[in-house]
Amino acid sequence: MNWFLQLIDTVALIIEGLGVMIIVAGFAMATRRFLQHRNFYESRHAYLEYRHGIGRSILLGLDFLIAGDLIKTVIVLNSGESVVTLAAVVLIRAFLGFTLHVEVEGHWPWQPPHPAQRRRNHLDNGHDEEQGNRPGD
Repeated sequence: MNWFLQLIDTVALIIEGLGVMIIVAGFAMATRRFLQHRNFYESRHAYLEYRHGIGRSILLGLDFLIAGDLIKTVIVLNSGESVVTLAAVVLIRAFLGFTLHVEVEGHWPWQPPHPAQRRRNHLDNGHDEEQGNRPGD
């Protein structure tokens, strides 16, 4: 049974490590895109894309970190004190995730996207703005 707990602890550590790597890699990729943008120091669009890129990587990384903490606490540590600590960490990370979602997406999770965002998503899916058709139809 001891080897099983060590295996689970290692798996949880790997998952947490992936979360950290996702955050760092997302930050690096968003920074690279920002610096490669023409006139990045004058462009509000470049700045907003930079913030959104960083926010998305933090959100995804937080999900991995929570999963690793959950696995480690429930299976390996399994004590009342560790469960209370996990609950506090999950609440803080969930709050951060919720606020980052609002910051990145620009709306509450239960609300539909803003009209401008719906229009942008519509155009990103290949619809022609004027005719409402896909290109080549």
